[in-house]
Amino acid sequence: MPPLLRSILLSFSPLLLLLLSQTSSRPLPKGSHLDPSETPRYLHKFGYLPKPVTNFSDHSDPEFKSAVSLYQSNHGLAVSGKLDSATLAQMSTPRCGVSDKITINNKNGNNNDSVVSHYAYFPGQPRWTRARPVVLTYALSPTNNIDYIPRPKVEAAVRRAFGRWARVIPVKFRPAEDYDAADVKLGFYRGDHGDGEAFDGVLGVLAHAFSPESGRLHLDAAERWAVDFGVEESDVAVDLESVATHEIGHVLGLGHSAVKEAVMFPSLSPRSKKVELTVDDVEGVQALYGSNPNFNITSFLESETSYAVDSVRRSFMGNFVGVIVLLLCV
Repeated sequence: MPPLLRSILLSFSPLLLLLLSQTSSRPLPKGSHLDPSETPRYLHKFGYLPKPVTNFSDHSDPEFKSAVSLYQSNHGLAVSGKLDSATLAQMSTPRCGVSDKITINNKNGNNNDSVVSHYAYFPGQPRWTRARPVVLTYALSPTNNIDYIPRPKVEAAVRRAFGRWARVIPVKFRPAEDYDAADVKLGFYRGDHGDGEAFDGVLGVLAHAFSPESGRLHLDAAERWAVDFGVEESDVAVDLESVATHEIGHVLGLGHSAVKEAVMFPSLSPRSKKVELTVDDVEGVQALYGSNPNFNITSFLESETSYAVDSVRRSFMGNFVGVIVLLLCV
């Protein structure tokens, strides 16, 4: 892609997507903010503090401030080293359980494993190695599942999630009849489920996945999952397709991105949907696998920008009409 075109699109389309995300998501339920006393444990869990912290209350400690600063930098926040309201709000947002530290960014030759900057990878940049054409099979667990969404709808959401990645790289994903023989195994689990990464209940860690070629993708069964927000009315509902798309990125070898609009950004608010790959996601995964020969990056960028503009326009008009109606009723 020409550097000028890439620069324009990278600066323009994320702004549109940010506006779109702000109009399509709801705030976290009241009382859900992370207690400041829990932040040291949180920062350790996600790779910002090197050792487990107990009875830690000195938020002016240089190591703690450095950890907070790095977290703020990685999440697009104002870097102050202080636990301000914006930082606590971001820490309170449900997220993926994969640590931010275990990813390595190689975009500009940066191999510091404590830094996340745009798209990133697991140590060693593992990926699936198969004879071309690459075909990976996947299956949903026959026993670890949820019962309030019909299985065909769960399967359809997962199929769409895989399809988004298959569109941009020369990898095909096919459902497997035999779960045990599948390359990628998906399932819903609660609490400690034997992989060393226990889930923590509603609106904490939503899911996690492991680097290639593990193929394990686990979703927290305690969440209220949704495939259609028009049907699911819960304020804490989480979009299944969005989370599955993100976790498949990990299965393929991508780490977390510092680009808020990217699918591989670690957090996702309740009742929000983020399934469309961004330039950052595409560039990251194509650096591992190459481009699908049928994929046209220029058309992709044009459709991405057109979709964002149209969605923002429709959202704006909807809000404008709502304000007019409200004024007429006063």
